[in-house]
Amino acid sequence: MKFYNSVGPNPRMVRMFMAEKGIEIPKAEIDLRGGENRREPYLNLNPAGQMPALELDDGSVLAEITAICEYLDEIKKDTPSLIGDTPEERAKTRMWTRRIDLNIVEPAAAGFRFSEGLKLFQSRIRCIPQAADDLKTIAREKLAWLDGLMGDKPFVAGDKLTMADILLFAFLDFMKGVGQPLDPACKNIAAWFERMKARPSAAV
Repeated sequence: MKFYNSVGPNPRMVRMFMAEKGIEIPKAEIDLRGGENRREPYLNLNPAGQMPALELDDGSVLAEITAICEYLDEIKKDTPSLIGDTPEERAKTRMWTRRIDLNIVEPAAAGFRFSEGLKLFQSRIRCIPQAADDLKTIAREKLAWLDGLMGDKPFVAGDKLTMADILLFAFLDFMKGVGQPLDPACKNIAAWFERMKARPSAAV
C-alpha cells in the first residue's frame, strides 16, 4: 500500500489513526499548497483532487478519511478497534463521527477556506466569502453543544478512544492556528483536547 500524504488536518487525522493502530505505510508527499493534488497524475488516483488517498496493493485507491480509517481498522485486527467491537459501539462511533463532521468540521473548514484561506482556495473551489463568519459561528455553536454533552466522559463516544475523537482533535488543532480557537468556555472539550494532545499519536 501507499499513503498519499500532505499538510492539513485530513491527512493528519489518518496518520493519527494509523499511529494508534500501529500501522506503518509508505508515504508519497503531495504538494497541496502548490496545487499538485489538483493536477495529473494525482487526479488519476483521486479524481476529487482531495487529500489524502490510500493506494491498495491491487492498485485500487480509497479516498475520504473515514472510509480509509474504517478500512485500516478492519484489516488490522490485532490492535483494539477504533470503530467499535459491537454493533452498538460501531453505530455510536459512526453517529458521533458524522455529527462532528457535518456540524463542526465542515462549517469550520469552509469558514477558513472562504476567509483566511481564500487566496489559496479561490481558484480551486467555489468560495463564498460572505458566508465565512456565519459558518464559523455554526462551528462554535456546535462545539458548545458538544461540550455540554461531553460532561466528564473521557472520550466523545464514551469510555474508549474512537475515530470520532481523532477526527475532532485533528481539526480543532488545525482551527486554532487559522483564527478559530476553541472558546475557553468549552471546559470539557478543552480538558479532552489536552488529554488527546498528550497521546503519542498527536505528534505525527
